[in-house]
Amino acid sequence: MNELRPVHLRRIDPSQNMRRFYSLSVQPTLFGGASLVRDWGRIGTRGQSMIETFDTPAEAGDAMTRLERRKRRRGYLDPYAPRSGRRE
Repeated sequence: MNELRPVHLRRIDPSQNMRRFYSLSVQPTLFGGASLVRDWGRIGTRGQSMIETFDTPAEAGDAMTRLERRKRRRGYLDPYAPRSGRRE
C-alpha cells in the first residue's frame, strides 16, 4: 500500500469570526482493514473526532480523497502551502 499522508486544512474568515480546522488521516486496523480518522472544530479547541472503518486501505483512501475535495470546495486551505497572490 502506498502511504497516505495526513491532510490538515484550515478555513479562516475574520469577517464571519470563523477559524476552523479539519484533519484527515488513514490508520491501519488490527484486522487488515483501515480506519479514516477525522478531526474538526474551531482552531484552539480540541474539536470533535470521528472514526470510520473500511475493509481495505484503498477504500479508506478513496473516502479520504472525497472528503478532502469537498472541504477544499467549501474554502478550506492547506495552512502550509505557499500562498499565491498579494504581497505589498
